[in-house]
Amino acid sequence: MNHDNTNWEQSVAGVVINENKILLARHTYGPGKGRLIIPGGYVNFGETPQEALRREYIEETGVLVEPTEIIGIRFNMHDWYVIFKAEYVSGEARSDNDENSEVLWLDVDEALARDDVPELTKKAIESAVSCGHGLHYEHYEGSRRHAPYFLYCI
Repeated sequence: MNHDNTNWEQSVAGVVINENKILLARHTYGPGKGRLIIPGGYVNFGETPQEALRREYIEETGVLVEPTEIIGIRFNMHDWYVIFKAEYVSGEARSDNDENSEVLWLDVDEALARDDVPELTKKAIESAVSCGHGLHYEHYEGSRRHAPYFLYCI
């Protein structure tokens, strides 16, 4: 992985549910080491958050996804982290044997009950399965000065 192009202040993750099962990856480093988390990662310079999520899922899990709604945002004075709900498109789940040691589909209720699933991942799953709707993409023709713009609304 080339870290020269990484924007360390912008990151994304995605909740993908297929047939009432959620795709989780067992992280191999940092605070999440040994825990099952939703896949994601940092946005590269020149990359949209949606592109970053697609790339991260392919790299880490071998699964192609399509972001649909924003279901969570975590931010502070240093960085931001956007959580998308995403649709499963294709691919067989597999570990990248680098950032994760295993990738598996777990029943939603089982994932929410496990001790090795951290609170942030559980909150993201709960948001994804709630009856409400997240922020969804709305076409918007804004100024071209800092294009592209992406507008998400309820």
